[in-house]
This record gives sequence, C-alpha cells and structure tokens, in this order.
Amino acid sequence: MGYGMNDLIPVVARLAEKYVGGDSTSVTYEKAEQLMEAVLYCIHEAETCGSNPVVSTKETPAQEVYEAGVACAKEKVKAALNLYHEILPEFVSFGNQCLEDTFIKGIPRFFKWYDVEFEPQNTIITLDYPALKDLSGMTGIDKIYEFLKCILQEQRFLKGFPENYVGRILEKYKNIYEKMTGNPCEVVFMSVAEHILMGKPLSEEETGEEDWLELKRIFRQEDLQAVNMRLKTETEIFIQKYYDNCRELSEYLTGFIGEITARLKYAADSGGIVVEKP
Repeated sequence: MGYGMNDLIPVVARLAEKYVGGDSTSVTYEKAEQLMEAVLYCIHEAETCGSNPVVSTKETPAQEVYEAGVACAKEKVKAALNLYHEILPEFVSFGNQCLEDTFIKGIPRFFKWYDVEFEPQNTIITLDYPALKDLSGMTGIDKIYEFLKCILQEQRFLKGFPENYVGRILEKYKNIYEKMTGNPCEVVFMSVAEHILMGKPLSEEETGEEDWLELKRIFRQEDLQAVNMRLKTETEIFIQKYYDNCRELSEYLTGFIGEITARLKYAADSGGIVVEKP
C-alpha cells in the first residue's frame, strides 16, 4: 500500500507494547525488527486476502490494515488446519520417509508453535519434502497452507491408481525415493507423461529400447515448447477423464510439465529414465 516508516512505526510500537506488557522501552533492536516484519507480513496478508473493503483505498490507516491482515492470517490458519485434518485420515506416504516425517511430525509442530500475532512470518519447520510447486518465496502460514494444498493434490493423483501399480512404479526407484527427498507424485506423473508421449497404454509398464527411440524421435522433431503444449493438453484430457476434470489437480500437474519434459528429453538422449535433475 506504499506506507512509509512514519505510518508503520506507530503500528510496531503498539505491537511492542503488547508484547512486553506496556513497557516498549525494553524491546531489543532484534525484537523490534522482528515485529516490523510481523506488521509488514500482516499488511501484505490484508492486501492479498481478496475483496477486503478495509484496504480498498490508500488513505486507510496502516493500523487498520494491519489488524485486517491479522484477522486474515488467523482465518488462513483455521483453513489450513481444517485441510490438514481432511487429508490426515487417509494420508499415505507411499514409502517416502521424508513425506511421512514432514506431514505427520512437522506440520503439527507448526500449528503448535505458530505465533500469528508476534511472528507470523516464521515458517518454523523446514518442509524438507519437495512439493511440485516452488514455495521458496513464501513464509509463515502462506507457505504451510500452500504446501498442504500441494499434498492434497498429490494424494488425489496417486490414489487414482491401483495401490499395487503405484508401488511397482516407485519400486524402480526404491533406493532413491524411499528414504531421500524425492517426490512419489513426480515419479508416477513422469511415468504417465512417458506413456502419453509414446502413445502407450499405462498397463504396459515396462519401457523398452524401442520406446526410448520413439521418445528420442519426438524430441528431435518437436522443440520443447511444442512438446510442453502437447503434454499439457493430453494431461488435461487425462485429468478430465479419470479425475472428474478436477481443475486444481490439472493446474498443479501442468505447472510442473516444463520440468518433466526436460527430464524426459535428457532420459531419451541417455536411453533410460533419469530421476535426478539433469
């Protein structure tokens, strides 16, 4: 909203007084800096919260916008916690220890220690499990809520296959994906993408030399952008057919297609699957 220091310092001072019970002079420089970050975080929350009449004009006092942002952050915490409990009863880690630890142990620690008032910018946990979406620019409840949305879509995608099918696909990469920070959704989606581009039914799980030659021919005849567009279209058709046209899932998977096609091209050139980034 373009607030200057003259607008923000009174808000920080009021928050500092609340933090120390009225004696703002006892606040350290480091703590004052943290509280300034908290104020900025909540103002940003208010700005991105949606149709919020409080932030409709630049003349709105910073204190008012800050308080609206705190309310938005609290609502987001409730929504994220509800989403966590929606996923939890049927959550499956698919043998991935990193996913298991992050979801079962890490996320509850976040909700236990998250301070929406004095340190909403703190994500608290490291989120070692790599979702198929770049969350590096997010912090606090924004990051956790978005991460949970990613987990929801990954669970939805993987549970659309027979459990033994997913197990067979992941078994090929067991040494890498069972205990390390790989993403099982990524592995299965890459397998689906291979079959789509090669024109093979998913029931034919094994990929032979002729298949890799066909994939190599595709990448020689079409540039990456063309392959990306074709795979995006085919993925959307796949989601429409097997997942009741779930738009959230379609957007989640197609957002990762550039990475998938780059890996498949490298794999085709190498004559086999590459699971690490080229």
